[in-house]
Parts: sequence; structure tokens; C-alpha cells
Amino acid sequence: MGNRRRGHNAPKTPPSLDTHVSNTLRHSEHEQGVKHRICMVSDFFYPNMGGVESHIYQLSQCLIEKGHKVVIATHAYGDRRGIRYLTNGLKVYYLPLQVMYNQSTATTCFHSLPLLRCVFVRERITIVHAHSSFSAMAHDALFHAKTMGLNTVFTDHSLFGFADLSSVLTNKLLTVSLCDTNHIVCVSYTSKENTVLRAALDPEIVSVIPNAVDPSDFTPDPCRRDKSKITIVVISRLVYRKGIDLLSGIIPELCGKHPDLCFLIGGEGPKRIVLEEVREKYQLHDRVRLLGALDHKDVRDVLVQGHVFLNTSLTEAFCMAIVEGASCGLQVVSTRVGGIPEVLPDELVTLCEPSVQSLCDGLETVIARIRSGNVASPATIHRKVRTLYTWRNVADRTEKVYNRVCREPVLPLSARLHRLRSHCGTVAGSIFSFVAVITFLFLLFLQWLRPDDLIDVAIDASGPHSHLGQHVSKKKSKTPNPAVS
Repeated sequence: MGNRRRGHNAPKTPPSLDTHVSNTLRHSEHEQGVKHRICMVSDFFYPNMGGVESHIYQLSQCLIEKGHKVVIATHAYGDRRGIRYLTNGLKVYYLPLQVMYNQSTATTCFHSLPLLRCVFVRERITIVHAHSSFSAMAHDALFHAKTMGLNTVFTDHSLFGFADLSSVLTNKLLTVSLCDTNHIVCVSYTSKENTVLRAALDPEIVSVIPNAVDPSDFTPDPCRRDKSKITIVVISRLVYRKGIDLLSGIIPELCGKHPDLCFLIGGEGPKRIVLEEVREKYQLHDRVRLLGALDHKDVRDVLVQGHVFLNTSLTEAFCMAIVEGASCGLQVVSTRVGGIPEVLPDELVTLCEPSVQSLCDGLETVIARIRSGNVASPATIHRKVRTLYTWRNVADRTEKVYNRVCREPVLPLSARLHRLRSHCGTVAGSIFSFVAVITFLFLLFLQWLRPDDLIDVAIDASGPHSHLGQHVSKKKSKTPNPAVS
């Protein structure tokens, strides 16, 4: 009766404040009670190591902790294919898709549809969450999910330019992928501005949710430092975008001024040969150590050996590395690019322009403070960092995005075609409208060939109906209660 429209004879009084508050609370409680079935999709996941991989894993674990069902779809890595289970019942599908370049799969938008459809149907997915503009599989998943009528979320982890050919092509692909995606998440406000401009998006559907760090994995240990010298740690992929050419100019200049200075460099990439040439030319074999690729579990053991963490990136959306370095109690020196100025407060980082001279000046200032003892203790720095970014906070904010997305309608094919043509331009819009139609027809063929109701429903390993959760609760119920006499 409460929802029936009032008649003409009913008094036209506004609803009371109590009624409004109670309705708001009921709506909030309903949202808090909703449990989603989420599929994280990206080319980048363990055993490959990186910021995107860590983000997906940590976010998934916190969402499982909050009672949601989470599965991950990625491509096969060598012998790791099929279905694997990680901590807390996190299920990972390693799909047999061909890798094209830099762990990113080749995309034709059709060969992945049968596999992803099987995953989405088997796991009864309600939200597809794709990660990284570099991932072709993420773009495929967004396209197929919208064809299947599923809600979609995309997280962009990188910054792109606008001038070179690769950026132009990637930005056009991003425009197509995101034009009818329900919501987009960026890791910094700079990244949000970049993504909104690149994909011509409405800023209202773009949220900023930063990365985080698990402080228990990155704790300081001053005893591991060599007190007879000052150690500068660099952990990065050795590629142009990470400013390795700047690093090759910094090393000889500072080593010439400070005989007790040494560099500890972890990471692998095509620019390693540049650092090896510098080390050979200036005879710095005992002061510049190249550790090669590091497993994530070994990063903390390298960080705690240093006094200063140096980041020379030329572009960054967020930069998890400087948060990890600060969490281990190191003084942080970084380039002032992208979203880096948003990451740490001024007292925890020294920002420099992306030039050899500016970075050398910043390092000289920090080295002088270390020699005079005018720096905060590693424990003090760690306590400050651990309150800034937590994965549970990231999961709380992401959950609000899911709650918003699940209330939004998914566009039917006709509306999708209209938006593609109007949003992506005449040529690209027409091409991808044709692809959308072909994909829709291919989906109908697959549904005829193997109907959804003939695909076995997977047993939940996470979520409110997880088999693992029921097994644990049964064990707890059998445990005698010590409070009962």
C-alpha cells in the first residue's frame, strides 16, 4: 500500500524527514548486503610480476574478504594453463590464448569470445572488471561482456601521449572500448584527466581510486643497511619510459663526488646494456650492482638495504614503487611527472624535474641530510605510510562502484551501434559497429551450438555460497565453545 500512488483526496503533504532517512538507510543496507560475482580480466597476472598484477590480486583478496565472489581470467603462462586456485579460493582461468608482444595477447575479437563466454556463464558473472589499456584481452572482455548484457568496469593504470602513432591507435581503441562501459576507474587525478581526454569520456563516469601497499610486506629493517656507505636503491623495469637514460647520467656524476656512494639496481629490460656500459666505462663494478629481475617476495629484502629510493620515471600514473620504498623507511627521490606528486606528502618525498642535473641536486640534498642525521627514522616513515593507502580502503571504494554499476542498464545492440557511430567518428564507428554486429551473430551461433543451460555451473570457491566458506564454517561449528559449561 505504501508504494501505491496517492489519490486526489489524499492530503498532499511532503514526506517527513524520518521517512526520508529510513528509506535512505534501507537503501544503504540493501547495497551493503548485495554480493557481486566479479570477473577480473587482464593479460597481466601472476606469475608475471608488476603493479597491475599486484593490484588485481590484492583487490581480489579484499573483495573476497568482504563476501563477494571473484574469479580472474588471463592468458596461459608457459605450462600454467587451465584452472588454478590461489589464497582464499581465488580461482584463476589461464586461457589458451596466443601472446603477441610483451605478455599481451593478439586480438581479433572473435577467438576469445567462446572462452570468455564459457567463463562468464560457468561462474554466473554479473560484473566484468577489465584492467590496463595495454591488455588486448581486457578490451576483448569489455566488448564481449557488453554483447552478453553484462555490466562492465575498467581500471586504467597508465598514462599515454597524444602525438605518436602508437598512442593515436591505442587511444582510438580505448575510445571504442569505453564509449559504452558503465564505469571507469583511474589511479590518480592526473590519470583521470588523461583518460577522459584520450577516450572523450564524461568525467561523471570516471572515479579516482589509488593503488595501495600491504604495509606488513614492506617493513623497515635498519640493521640490513651498510653503515659504512650510502646506498641508493632503484627497482624498476629497465626501459626508456622508466628514465634509465637519466639514471645512466646520474651514476657517474654522483659516484665521482661521493666515494662512499653505491647503487643497488633491481629489474630487467632492454636498457640494462646502457647501465652495463656505464659501469664498465667508469670502472664502477664494486659500486653499481645489477640484480636482474626480482620476484615480488624479494623486493623488500633489497629495499631495506638502502638509504635512498630513486625513481627516474618519465611518465607514471601512480608509481607503487615509491610507496613501497617509503614503507620500508627509505628517503624517496623521484621525478615530478604524471600522478607522482599526488602519491606521497611533501615530507616523505623529494620531487625533481626529469633531468640529470635536477635529480642530482635532489639526491645531493637528501645525502647531506642523511650525513647530518636530519631525517626521520625508518619506523616513523613506515607509520606514516601505512595509514595513507590500504587495500581494504581500495576495496571499499571499488565496492561502491560495483553497487552503482549494477543498478545501471546495459545498452541493447541498437543503442550500442548508435553510440559507437556517434562517439567514435564516422569511419571507426562504422567499422566497430560492423564488428559489434558480427560478434552478436557469433554469440547467437555459440548459444545455438551450446546453449547456456547446458554449460555446467561451477562450484563457488569464493563468495557467499562458496564451498570453501561452508567447509570452514562447518569446522568452526564442530569446535566446542569454551564459554559453555
